[in-house]
Amino acid sequence: MKAFVFPGQGAQFVGMGKDLYEQSALAREYFEKANEILGFRITDLMFEGTPEDLRQTKVTQPAVFLHSVISAFVLGNEFNPDMVAGHSLGEFSALVAARALTFEDGLVLVSKRAMAMQKACEIEASTMAAIIGLDDEIVEEVCDSIKDTIVVPANYNCPGQIVISGTSQGVDKACEMLKERGAKRALKLSVGGAFHSPLMEPARLELSEAINQAVFSVPVCPVYQNVNAYPQTDPVNIKQNLIAQLTAPVRWTQTIKNMITDGADEFIELGPGDVLKGLIKKINPNVLVR
Repeated sequence: MKAFVFPGQGAQFVGMGKDLYEQSALAREYFEKANEILGFRITDLMFEGTPEDLRQTKVTQPAVFLHSVISAFVLGNEFNPDMVAGHSLGEFSALVAARALTFEDGLVLVSKRAMAMQKACEIEASTMAAIIGLDDEIVEEVCDSIKDTIVVPANYNCPGQIVISGTSQGVDKACEMLKERGAKRALKLSVGGAFHSPLMEPARLELSEAINQAVFSVPVCPVYQNVNAYPQTDPVNIKQNLIAQLTAPVRWTQTIKNMITDGADEFIELGPGDVLKGLIKKINPNVLVR
């Protein structure tokens, strides 16, 4: 069975999507529609901007979303998923590609999500760090033991790779403790704030209103969602999980394991970069990834 997966923030690069724009009239139409909806020419920043331009959350998130969903649209009948999933922001791409959301509504939600997250990041100094080479349980235990500030597991990416998220003080403290517990590396990420942590609560509240107002349909196939790693087709559940996603961890390892248990034996990544391919190979080296 075929599973399509969609990356999140961090996969962006200058020049992303330019080949699609140049080679496909359909892609051009969607990119120009996006420029209109957003009120600025995001294509200029994607194709010829600077890395700094692309690092702004309000640009990054729509850019990665556009690259992903337009890649799916351009495939036409070759986009024939038995199941889909997206990592963090990629969940919105997955929902649009699987026709649970329209392109227009998906883009507006992604833009609002980016703005709300940017605002939440400015309230308190916060960050994220990748922890390499420790069991999930040890990372959870260390985060739980820090009571005077906020730090939580945010992305369960693959066995031996967890990203933690919280206040700058909390992440620094956890990194030190985790190195003492045997982490091979504790690497601070160059992100704008503490995504998938309780610090995103103001953004969750702001986005929940927009998600509740948007029209969701039954997708063409099950969508495995980040918050619980289970397949969903009911629009009501999809909405609730999408709202919860901003402050909850991304359970990517479990998502991929569940997809494989349910029959996925071929994974295709759509969007910039190939981060998810690498993670899937670490979760299960026996599946076909392309």
